[in-house]
Amino acid sequence: MVDFLAENNLCGQAILRIVSRGNAIIAELLRLSDFIPAVFRLKDKSDQQKYGDIICDFSYFKGAEYYEGKLEAKPELQDLDEEFRENNIEILSRFYLAFESVHKYIVDLNRYLDDLHEGVYIQQTLETVLLNEDGKQLLCEALYLYGVMLLVIDQKIEGEVRERMLVSYYRYSAARSSADSNLDDICKLLRSTGYSSQPGAKRPSNYPESYFQRVPISTPFISMVIGRLRSDDIYNQVSAYPLPEHRSTALANQAAMLYVCLYFSPSILHTQQAKMREIVDKYFPDNWVISIYMGITVNLVEAWEPYKAAKTALNYTLDSANIKEQATRYAASMDSLRPQVQQLLKEGFLREEIILDNIPKLLNCLRDCNVAIRWLMLHSAESAYDPNNKRLRQIKDQVINDSKYNPRMLFQLLLDTAQFEFTLKEMFKQMLTEKQIKWESYKKEGSERMTELAEVFSGVKPLTRVEKNENLQAWFREISKQIESLNYEDSTAAGRKTVQLIQALVEVQEFHQLESNLQVCQFLADTRKFLHQMIRTINIKEEVLITMQIVGDLSYAWQIIDSFTSIMQESIRVNPSMVTKLRATFLKLASALDLPLLRINQANSADLLSVSQFYSGELVAYVRKVLQIIPESMFTSLAKIIKLQIHDIMEVPTRLDKDKLKDYSQLGARYEVDPKQLLEDGIRKELVKRVAYALHKGLIFNPKAKPSELMPKLKEMAATMDGFYRSFEYIQDYVSIYGLKIWQEEVSRIINYNVEQECNSFLRTKIQDWQSVYQSTHIPIPKFPSVDESATFIGRLCREILRITDPRVTCYIDQMNTWYELKSHQEVTNNRLFSEIQSTLGTFGLNGLDRLLCFMIVKELQNFLMMIQKTILKDKAVVDVFKAMLAAVNPVQGIVGNASKVYASAVAKTQKIWGPYLEAIMKVGQMQILRQQIANELNYSCKFDSKHLAAALENLNKSLLADIEAHYQDPSLPYPKEDNTLLYEIAAYLEAAGIHNPLNKIYITTKRLPYFPIINFLFIITQLPKLQYSKNQGMTCRKSTDPVDWPPLVLGLLTLLKQFHSRYTHQFLALIGQFIRSIMEQCTSQKIPDMPSDVVGALMFLEDYVKYTKLSRKVAEAHVPSFIFDEFRTIL
Repeated sequence: MVDFLAENNLCGQAILRIVSRGNAIIAELLRLSDFIPAVFRLKDKSDQQKYGDIICDFSYFKGAEYYEGKLEAKPELQDLDEEFRENNIEILSRFYLAFESVHKYIVDLNRYLDDLHEGVYIQQTLETVLLNEDGKQLLCEALYLYGVMLLVIDQKIEGEVRERMLVSYYRYSAARSSADSNLDDICKLLRSTGYSSQPGAKRPSNYPESYFQRVPISTPFISMVIGRLRSDDIYNQVSAYPLPEHRSTALANQAAMLYVCLYFSPSILHTQQAKMREIVDKYFPDNWVISIYMGITVNLVEAWEPYKAAKTALNYTLDSANIKEQATRYAASMDSLRPQVQQLLKEGFLREEIILDNIPKLLNCLRDCNVAIRWLMLHSAESAYDPNNKRLRQIKDQVINDSKYNPRMLFQLLLDTAQFEFTLKEMFKQMLTEKQIKWESYKKEGSERMTELAEVFSGVKPLTRVEKNENLQAWFREISKQIESLNYEDSTAAGRKTVQLIQALVEVQEFHQLESNLQVCQFLADTRKFLHQMIRTINIKEEVLITMQIVGDLSYAWQIIDSFTSIMQESIRVNPSMVTKLRATFLKLASALDLPLLRINQANSADLLSVSQFYSGELVAYVRKVLQIIPESMFTSLAKIIKLQIHDIMEVPTRLDKDKLKDYSQLGARYEVDPKQLLEDGIRKELVKRVAYALHKGLIFNPKAKPSELMPKLKEMAATMDGFYRSFEYIQDYVSIYGLKIWQEEVSRIINYNVEQECNSFLRTKIQDWQSVYQSTHIPIPKFPSVDESATFIGRLCREILRITDPRVTCYIDQMNTWYELKSHQEVTNNRLFSEIQSTLGTFGLNGLDRLLCFMIVKELQNFLMMIQKTILKDKAVVDVFKAMLAAVNPVQGIVGNASKVYASAVAKTQKIWGPYLEAIMKVGQMQILRQQIANELNYSCKFDSKHLAAALENLNKSLLADIEAHYQDPSLPYPKEDNTLLYEIAAYLEAAGIHNPLNKIYITTKRLPYFPIINFLFIITQLPKLQYSKNQGMTCRKSTDPVDWPPLVLGLLTLLKQFHSRYTHQFLALIGQFIRSIMEQCTSQKIPDMPSDVVGALMFLEDYVKYTKLSRKVAEAHVPSFIFDEFRTIL
């Protein structure tokens, strides 16, 4: 018969593929359970209020029209719904695919069973497949994996959350419209069961059997699988555990499968006492805590509580006398095994000959250790006992008392066993590879000795006092031939023959009185020794390694091991060399990966890579977690150095700390991953944790503080960061890392991540943590709860700067780059603020602040445009004023008759709209001033610190602009193509080096707006009376009660106009020119000698406009005659 798993056996390949997929689905479910968007849990009040109307459970299907109608009635809800869709559709699709694959799995399994029943696979029926060893295993696994999937889903992704995700996916995706979608079936299978994994939660009735019966499965198949699991040793594990008291451990994996499969046939659990008694006697006579899949533990006392037959059968195991017997037995074996293993681990004890002579003894010791560790770890695990269940508490207390449970002792035994197992395996593998070479060399040596002896008895070879003896000569020649003829391939016959040859050599010595000749005796003894070695060597079999692999399984501890983390870390802290011992434990834990990967590998499935990456990633993450104690201890020492570096000016020798650091670092984790990389990642992780915390704590401001806490806190923060930096530089050589590189990379990552998170509040499609290029799973940047409207420290810093430079309470003097308070005329802050931020947060901090300001300007401009469209242009009276004004100023080249009256009347009628308008313009202007200051600081420090970079960037920028201008003059010349990222990338470099003008930036895309030049013109002439010109300070505010700050006003208006087509700016400037000409004309005709202050203000605006935009003077002089400018200059 063809091998069941052969590639041409369709029946075997089909079920193998199903089982392989089952293991991959479970890995995907476990992976996704860490990425459930928190919003679907609706735990916070704020989430419930915000998203309550757009996230629904399955009640949605009862009244979909009602829910959708509710959304359509409110535009803001529709907007929120659309934003929510954009942010979550990707992760929802991933979850849906995982849920769909569970449903597809059971559909495919049922189809396979139908095919078997209908004879699709020739000569194969359910019975014949179950008779085949591989077939039996695969069919049992197929049912068991389906059960595990359902349990994992319920444990990791709560019912309500699943329903909300499925409804959201249904609403947002195209699945609702496609006819072949099986979304209904998936919803039926995965609707909430009412189960909660929270401790103390009540178990729903008929759970999980009603959940398992949602998709019907063939009853004969279920009963046959349970029958096989009850009666057979389907994995032939018992042979690896010959002792009867180890039987339940030998069958532990099968017991877990049986536990899951019994839920598909609950009548056995409820009423069939004989079967349950048989099951308990065979699988659970001495254990009641089992691991069902990759360390997911179940306590049968709790699990079988609702089932009468199961509960009754288990009572014999849970009898307190039985519990005591088991616990004391394992306590005794712990006491005897620990010294035994420690003796075996002594340096030089495990030698080749000792191993070869004592294979059975060593294996027995391994078995005893692993069985004891397994029982004690599972039965003392916190996670296996619900603290709210009185009976479970009593059982646990009894186990702990009777077994004299000491987690440190148990952990020590685990360490020693893992080390012993590792050493033994490595030596055995070595012996296996050298087996044939050694065997052949022993054979050759033995044969040669016999030939030599034969020659001795020929009388030719000179050996003292040996007489010629032809019989012995012939006999030894024969023996030499016999040894030569031994065949390595036929080990059984060779072994038997070797024993006979040894016997013959003993006898020849006795019968022929050869004892008298010491040299002959020596030759005989040597040959016997070589023959003995041959027997030993032939006994080195791979079966021993396989037995060690089976016995050493630690997959049950995949999750419980976490409870030993603190013990591991403490022991590393006390004795860093412990890391080498832990290595063996981690490798032992890695053997757990074989379980899910075996079938995937056999099926040659493409899932092999992703599943192995997931589990090995989990393991490496755990190793990182344990070894994080090394950088933590290092940073504790670093904290002392920082304290000295900051507070004591003199260099203090911290010799002791450095020695400790060296001690910790040199024994970096010796795991499969590069240990140096692991140590470096650990150091990075600790650095990120501490720096992020320092920034979070150090940059919290009290808005009511007078004067502002900004500068003192920045100075304090700069000292802290400098302390970190210098100390890091100080220790880099001791642990052999690139301190400066790590410092710059990690600090820039922290700042960029915080900027990204802060900017998320301005984005419609948020950047989630798992999408962020700055966030990392190995070296995570911590998130802190927000203390005000800002999400992060960078937001708080930005808003504090905006608060203290608010144009409503301060006045900015451009020539001095300084802000003064309007009322008291005290200096508030100046451009030194930006050098302080540079020294605290570095270039990336300033750059991040700049990026955040950009987002704020965009938001402000968008709100501003909405205000124009929804408030100003919707007000009929105001629009009528604009129309009248347009008529009055036409043609713009002319002069407005009765100017002051026309202008004053328009200003008076539109007075009410200018308050919010002014506020928005000034906010934008204020942020533009800050951006200019940041650009100056960045450019200055770039030229100072990296003059070659600055020069290269400036030249590249100029040459690029020249090429682009040339292309527009002559389109045949080259221009960067669309897919060329050069312009985009160079812009980022230029902004980081401050080689850009924020005033030229286009922040938003705009449509045409009616009356736009007129609105802005009226706005500016409304503000002019509030301002006055002074020779020392330029344009300043007349009354502090009606504050208008000139530079933010000019820059804000300039930025706003920049967002629109340039013709709007020309029309706006023409209107101002007309205003100046008309008022001057009126003054001349009325013979008023002085230039009116409004005209001075309008001319100042034109002057400043030309200065800031760096345009030529002709732009202004096109609208205002030069003689007016000449007269204006005499005033200046």
